[in-house]
Amino acid sequence: MKDRQEYVDELVAALQQSFDADRSAIRLARSPLRICPLGAHVDHQLGLVTGMTIDEPILLAYVPNTQGQVRLHSLNFSPPVTFSLNDVPPRGEPLWANYARGAAQALQQRHTLRLGLDGVIAGQMPIGGLSSSAAAGIAYLLALEDVNELQIGPTENIELDRYVENVYIGLNNGILDQSVILLSEHRHLTFLDCQTVEFDRIASPPEASDFDVVIVYSGLTRTLVNTDYNQRVAQCEAAAEWLLQKAGLPVPPGPRLRLVPDRVFWENERGLPEPLNKRARHFFTELDRVRQGLAAWREGDLTHFGGLMAQSGESSINNYECGSPHLISLYEILTECPGVYGARFSGAGFRGCCIGLSDPSQRKAIAEAVHRVYPVRHPDVKDAYGIYFRKPDGQAQRIR
Repeated sequence: MKDRQEYVDELVAALQQSFDADRSAIRLARSPLRICPLGAHVDHQLGLVTGMTIDEPILLAYVPNTQGQVRLHSLNFSPPVTFSLNDVPPRGEPLWANYARGAAQALQQRHTLRLGLDGVIAGQMPIGGLSSSAAAGIAYLLALEDVNELQIGPTENIELDRYVENVYIGLNNGILDQSVILLSEHRHLTFLDCQTVEFDRIASPPEASDFDVVIVYSGLTRTLVNTDYNQRVAQCEAAAEWLLQKAGLPVPPGPRLRLVPDRVFWENERGLPEPLNKRARHFFTELDRVRQGLAAWREGDLTHFGGLMAQSGESSINNYECGSPHLISLYEILTECPGVYGARFSGAGFRGCCIGLSDPSQRKAIAEAVHRVYPVRHPDVKDAYGIYFRKPDGQAQRIR
């Protein structure tokens, strides 16, 4: 991977070449990728989640466009895209541009955009499992807000990016990705209650602060809209409706499992039809893992915290039933590696990455274990997968 400054220089040069931009006018938005150690598949049910960003961002170099147009190039995708703020197109091809279109449309629900932008966007990590889509959407929001001199805080930007994902893109996810990217603090674990939207940033104890985020990219890339992601969300809602009716409680439109008291689930679990009982079991056990994980993090107990991550991964396979063979293999390999405190899927388990927390002194042994087993089990991706060791990072921001 390229040095960060070298990569920024490449973006700036591409912006100058593509749009004849004045170098002194070029601005930069930095939107980091994120992981979710505990709280898998529960944000869309108003659950409890944890997250942190990693020191590998989506970068957007841009200048204002006074003609009210958004003109974009990507170093990762093609073709280039141009659209007018007066006529934002509906979701369509090329797919990579939907996040810019969605950001413009989201902002125009609440604000007036006088200026567009010319920009070049890029990221160095493989796409899938690290919320690159949310990171890109937030980068576009920050840039459009900047050129239009809009003062918008993290809370509103979380809602704006959720509009991009839920309304414009059509993915029924929650607020985990946007919140972690916009709220994280360096060397802290971010905790979010997706029902109350209350959050906390919990510092890593000094004696436990030197850890890696190990990321193994599976080599599989698919958009979540075209997987069973939305089906799992619908199954969770069906389970919530059944349980609320069973308990004689009100059933609102779009019921969520967080509205179900814990005791109602455990008292009625056996009667809940399959696979709804499995989906609900994952939700309620994951909430317990998050609560235990917060206590372990405060105590600096990475071994216990990692063990809870491994349990989360196991529940994702057996209860949420979202693991592809490739991701299950990576989960098994990492959880068996000395030096890995714990691992689980990232990217809903249908594609993307397996992530874990690990001992920096064991990087070589972990990489050797993955290289020894994974390409043998899955030769179809032997030239596409990758291993990365990253560090925690802070929040998305404009940096110049």
